[in-house]
Amino acid sequence: MEPVTLTTDRLLLRTVGPDDTEAVYRAAQDPVIQRWISQFPSPYLREHAEAFTGQIVPDGWAGDSMYTFGLFLRGEAPGGEGPGGAELTGMLGITMRALGVGEVGFWAVREHRGRGYVGEATLAAARWAFTALSVDRLEWRAEVGNVASRAVAERAGFAVEGTLRSGVNNKGVRRDCWMGSLLPSDLGLPSTAPYLPART
Repeated sequence: MEPVTLTTDRLLLRTVGPDDTEAVYRAAQDPVIQRWISQFPSPYLREHAEAFTGQIVPDGWAGDSMYTFGLFLRGEAPGGEGPGGAELTGMLGITMRALGVGEVGFWAVREHRGRGYVGEATLAAARWAFTALSVDRLEWRAEVGNVASRAVAERAGFAVEGTLRSGVNNKGVRRDCWMGSLLPSDLGLPSTAPYLPART
């Protein structure tokens, strides 16, 4: 799939490329991001940012396996970070896990935390996934203790379904994780496949 661009009231969600490498590299120096994001090497080197923006992101879009969006402020005055003068506030990706099932992951730039940007982007990306990708279940996972990620997911409407023992591998260590889901019906959208909830 060719990359798409989404907008919210405050954000532009677009793919990232080599022009965004410096902004990604700087944001990734935050020890909080390196601690909680299992895919992040620590230390995070410039070559990691170059591989992310130059290969991992475009390959994900081209292979319909992972759809990555940089979250940029809209209406930024010229001179900000990134193409078009927009400042990077975070990153969000949807990874396809199975037929009709995607998993959302996200992080926020330290200076932009607590402003609701990631939750706003998560809802926009979820609506896009449900309508454009025929996703019927969007999952979220976070290592137990990552209360900031859980708060974003819950504000976006995810139902936390429980704890998976040894559910994530964070830099070679198995750790428990929380898991939640968002369904099209949670946003008033139809599913592509019929959903028959369990009866108790």
